[in-house]
Amino acid sequence: MAGKQEGRPLSFKAIETMKPGDKDKADVGENRGLRVFCGATGVKSFFYRYTSPTTGKLVQVKIGHFPQTSLSAARLKLHELKLLRQEGRCPATELKQEKLQKAKEAEQEKIPDFTVQGLVELYLTEHIEDRKTKDGKIIPGVRKKKGQAEVRRTLYGDAVKYLGTKNAAEITRKDIIDLIHGVVARGANVQAGNVLRELSLAYEFAIGLGRFDESFANPALLAKSSLRQTRIKLTNGRGTRVLSDAELAKFLKWLPGSAYPPVIKNVLRMTLWTGCRTGEVCDMAWKDVDLEKGTIHLRETKTGVERYVQLCTQAIEFLKVLRLNSDTYLFPSSRTKLPIQQKYLTENAWHLRQSGKMLDIPSWTPHDLRRTVRTGLSRLQCPNEVAEAVLGHTRGGVEGIYNLYKYDAECKQWLQVWAGHLDRLVAS
Repeated sequence: MAGKQEGRPLSFKAIETMKPGDKDKADVGENRGLRVFCGATGVKSFFYRYTSPTTGKLVQVKIGHFPQTSLSAARLKLHELKLLRQEGRCPATELKQEKLQKAKEAEQEKIPDFTVQGLVELYLTEHIEDRKTKDGKIIPGVRKKKGQAEVRRTLYGDAVKYLGTKNAAEITRKDIIDLIHGVVARGANVQAGNVLRELSLAYEFAIGLGRFDESFANPALLAKSSLRQTRIKLTNGRGTRVLSDAELAKFLKWLPGSAYPPVIKNVLRMTLWTGCRTGEVCDMAWKDVDLEKGTIHLRETKTGVERYVQLCTQAIEFLKVLRLNSDTYLFPSSRTKLPIQQKYLTENAWHLRQSGKMLDIPSWTPHDLRRTVRTGLSRLQCPNEVAEAVLGHTRGGVEGIYNLYKYDAECKQWLQVWAGHLDRLVAS
């Protein structure tokens, strides 16, 4: 019995005369699988219809519209698609995947770059700082209020300042190393360590949220490994520097005419009068000052315990004059009117040393003044428990549990003795 005879090959005229509602026309022979369909609007389209080698199902791929795509061009494309099918590949599946990939790339182009500043903000607002839910509930951050402000200051002061506009995914180990070397170069090694630590944690937080590819490596962590090999000190070791009476006399006589800005001179004076940490002095606000009682209320301290700083008469008289020149804070920035930052002291000290304007005594830091106060009190025979209370150190062990006496009167008495000693050094 004779097999079924194939129809005629497609022709230009046959396609041109097709009308809406006509059956598909199919090519024959080596061009078998090429079909033409005439839609309801009269638009004629070429398709390649075949059985998928991967699924076994009947599928089709659109080749183009007639007459924009000629019959000969459609046949050439048909043979390209057939070659793919002979290799065991499904043209329809691959074209669909290619279309999805292009759509994904186009969508990604619309998404702005995830910059270093965006990375830092994500870390701060979603992890470090307190945040409010839609129903008004406050979710505490992982750091206390003062710590939250410190992390923001640390990251914005250096990381965002120098790398903020760059794509976070394109930051390299070298970028981070250069940033840290820049901070170290100005003499702020501890700040450099803080920047490196917090930036590394910010990257880890974003990686955990899936903001980077699975193959992405934390550049700050890589930089940390490299910097460790250079043996650059990025932490604050146990300090031992104490100014002798001779050095202290020289310092007190030099300070008024030094190249330090007036606000830093005032912070250093108050540090010597009170023995407070320079960070505590920088943050002091007038609402916490009681000149009649001669106290300053420290609401936030390193130990987390509020305390009242006792003031000597010299400090009280100084604050009465200072009150006329400042508003909300004792030591505000002239630019922001907010408290000056602690790193401002370190940066200015570095600039003075670089320009040869620093006091010619062995290298010292603002924190050494606090240690000098504590050592000086002991030298003047101040009882140990009173000297420790002056500095706001918490008592440990059994004494810390049972002896809750604040020694406020004794602190005021011995700070007055210490202030008298400073006056005698200046007069000597």
